[in-house]
Amino acid sequence: MKVILENNEIEIAENAICADVLKEHLSGKKFKACLVAKINTENDEILIDLTSSLPTNTKKITPITSDSPEALEIIRHSTSHIMADAVQKLFPKTKVTIGPSIANGFYYDFDAERPFTPEDLDLIEKEMQKIIESSAPFVRSEMSKEDAVKLFKEKGETYKAEIISDIDAPTVSLYQAGDFLDLCRGPHIPNTSCIKAFKLMSVAGAYWRGNEKNPMLSRIYGTAFADEKGLKSYLNQLEEAKKRDHRKLGKELGLYTFHDDVAPGMPFWLPKGMMLRTILEDFLRREHLKRDYELVQGPQILRRELWEKSGHFAHYAKNMYFTDIEGDVHGVKPMNCVGHLLLYNNTLHSYRDLPVRFFELGVVHRHEMSGALHGLLRVRQFTQDDAHIICTPEQLGEEIIKVMHLSADLMNLFGFEYKLFISTRPEDSIGSDEAWELATNALIDAVKKDGKEYQLNEGDGAFYGPKIDIKVTDAIGREWQLSTIQVDFTLPERFNLEYVGSDGARHRPVMVHRAILGSFERFIGVLTEHYAGAFPTWFTPVQVKVLNVTDTQLEHTQNVVAQLKANGLRVEADTRNEKLGFKVREAQLAKIPFILVVGDKEVEEGGVNIRLRTGENLGLQSIAETIRIIREDSDKPFKRGGMSYSFA
Repeated sequence: MKVILENNEIEIAENAICADVLKEHLSGKKFKACLVAKINTENDEILIDLTSSLPTNTKKITPITSDSPEALEIIRHSTSHIMADAVQKLFPKTKVTIGPSIANGFYYDFDAERPFTPEDLDLIEKEMQKIIESSAPFVRSEMSKEDAVKLFKEKGETYKAEIISDIDAPTVSLYQAGDFLDLCRGPHIPNTSCIKAFKLMSVAGAYWRGNEKNPMLSRIYGTAFADEKGLKSYLNQLEEAKKRDHRKLGKELGLYTFHDDVAPGMPFWLPKGMMLRTILEDFLRREHLKRDYELVQGPQILRRELWEKSGHFAHYAKNMYFTDIEGDVHGVKPMNCVGHLLLYNNTLHSYRDLPVRFFELGVVHRHEMSGALHGLLRVRQFTQDDAHIICTPEQLGEEIIKVMHLSADLMNLFGFEYKLFISTRPEDSIGSDEAWELATNALIDAVKKDGKEYQLNEGDGAFYGPKIDIKVTDAIGREWQLSTIQVDFTLPERFNLEYVGSDGARHRPVMVHRAILGSFERFIGVLTEHYAGAFPTWFTPVQVKVLNVTDTQLEHTQNVVAQLKANGLRVEADTRNEKLGFKVREAQLAKIPFILVVGDKEVEEGGVNIRLRTGENLGLQSIAETIRIIREDSDKPFKRGGMSYSFA
């Protein structure tokens, strides 16, 4: 049969072994670099081991080497098998459970005689290195489900036997490398020596199948990369992330605190943190008003019947909080859309009124498991910059593009690079196939019309509609999902939204759910780490700190503060009887952009000495020039973001 390999059409025998074909048609160096192969058939795309036979309907073969996008997941999953082998060699009575690859590495859960400790990791790593150096091949085999259950029970691997019993298939695939045999779909690297760089990271506890009624297992996390350079870069990123941890910086900068004994997962905003929020809220309100949004606000709780009508009760109840009011069950809102639907139905709209754009800084509550809570990044109470656009189907494409442009402006403002992902219908969803197809095509068409690239994220849409997710990359290369744009034909139908068309008849509008920054809490946490706490001058809670050298400069210091405040700057004075160097250092540690020193010379000249948080000294400047310098520094991000900023 004829297939495409490396852009060339070649003739191969049916059921040929993948490795034989690649060895014949690739250079020796390229063949040695192959880990697995990607096979395109008429209707599918799969990854297979090099030792596998090629499917009879193969159309294209793509060698997957260590620099291929698919390689890392395969390398990491293979490394998890090697780790499990090492663990059982060192701790023979240990039972294995599952060991998947994850976003930044892999883990394996073990039922061990005692929980593993960080001190065990070095020993396990050394044993893994021996297995890697043995070049043991990964060998795939298939077995009937019944025989596999029997085999693993005989080996004492009760967890594996339980997993296999739950598989709805007559046969299962197994992989053996060295002494370790595991249930696995594969594919895997040819042999253990293909692992070039790995590290075990940490240990943790995890309940079997996530159920607290089941045994507590011992989990080992690790990571692996194609080479030492990739591993070193990742470890350096982790070290930098520790320095930038928003929980640490939030405490040092006095932004927020938590009281987990009385309100777990719900932040308490301190004055400087509240100033950050206020700056962001005021800025967003102005930007939305400029774009013809209307400010609204809905109640925090609504009767259960409304959540049933919207589909939230059936599809989202486990993430909601409920309360009983005089025998009537109410749900605390996890989203703002239901309130906005009711607001739209408050009056009958003409086609001339559309689009209607409702914007709300809405406080919502969502139940998160206590183990998932993480500073500001995962909380139970948060504020969304939420908006819902209700428009005619003909207006939909233009409205999606406008939201994308607003998101792009804001991502540019904060210095983020970003990518677009279109998420399609999940299994747990509402609405007709026709509505989902219309909504998904509207998103794809809008992105294409705007000339943007995108990736499909199959099955990850909201339960009521597909969405565009905008993921940003921060200053140290980590990816965060922020903006979301969701198209919804279903809720307007359920809530009987209408408008009067030019023909005088009633028509059904379409609804766009969108959040640009998403959760304020999460966004501020991301920004804190992105900037390492050194926020842009326009956004920082305290822009200027004025320091006197001795008490003889108090009057001039107070005059400087008054003039800066009169010009809309956020200023603090430090007139404590402390050494100047100590006060300057404190201001720099507080990440304050401009530190103004007032000594005798400054009093005489009627100015200030400007120092920056970076340590740079701009020298003696007049008050007017100082104000100009600070304002110019505040304006820089807005010029990049295509927006304007005005001081209060």
